[in-house]
Amino acid sequence: MQGRVLVIGGSDSGGGAGIQADIKTVTALGGFAMSAITALTAQDSRQVKGVHPVPPAFVAEQMRLVLADLGADCLKTGMMYDGAIVDAVSDVLDNEARGIPLVVDPVLVSKSGAPLLAPDAMPVFKARLVLRAAVITPNVPEAEILTGLKIASLDDMMHAAEMLRTLGPPNALLKGGHLPGDIVTDVLCTEKGIRLFQGPRIKTTSTHGTGCTLASGVATGLAQGLSLEDAVGRARAYLEAALRSAPGYGGGHGPLNHAVTVGAVPGWKAPQ
Repeated sequence: MQGRVLVIGGSDSGGGAGIQADIKTVTALGGFAMSAITALTAQDSRQVKGVHPVPPAFVAEQMRLVLADLGADCLKTGMMYDGAIVDAVSDVLDNEARGIPLVVDPVLVSKSGAPLLAPDAMPVFKARLVLRAAVITPNVPEAEILTGLKIASLDDMMHAAEMLRTLGPPNALLKGGHLPGDIVTDVLCTEKGIRLFQGPRIKTTSTHGTGCTLASGVATGLAQGLSLEDAVGRARAYLEAALRSAPGYGGGHGPLNHAVTVGAVPGWKAPQ
């Protein structure tokens, strides 16, 4: 194992997204995953039925203990739930994780439409987490909320990615899976300019946790010393393989096959 990644976010009882997807992704890509859980959710492939936040002080305690003993080469945030948790997480980042790259995945709304960040938490989320991020990884609906722009085309995505950098992070990866079309385009905007990552749309309903998976894949790459572009490229290749070999569980948006890289599984073959 190489690359210690501390993931900070919500637990998904269905196992497809959140902390569960983070840990599976980091492990599948050869890193070592650690966690600080911000909220417990009762959910399946169809809906988020309930959310139980973890006390902010306990979220911070999870982070402090892990950082002091095990250390981290990269941190990744997901669901923050409310402003108090954002503040608690940010305090630890400011005091005990300076110099460690941070990937911020702005988990604002679930795939089923349930809100995952309190509306009044957005100002502190932008001011404390987004501002500190090495890279932010929103999907199209999240980018619309963060920038106030309507995104309906690739040109809109490129403009929004540039706008995201004005919020503070030097790099923005805008995920394009929500836009229609047979080709999915992700836009990476850095100080060097814009790079497009493109691939065929995979026709499947097993899309739960795709955003968490991609962001954690990027975080793992950064923890392992990859450049941001290489980390994004590898994370996208892993996500594609996990989508193509998804097990088909659940009656809604089902989980991916996060174990696609585990060659020791009997009968496993790389997807064609």
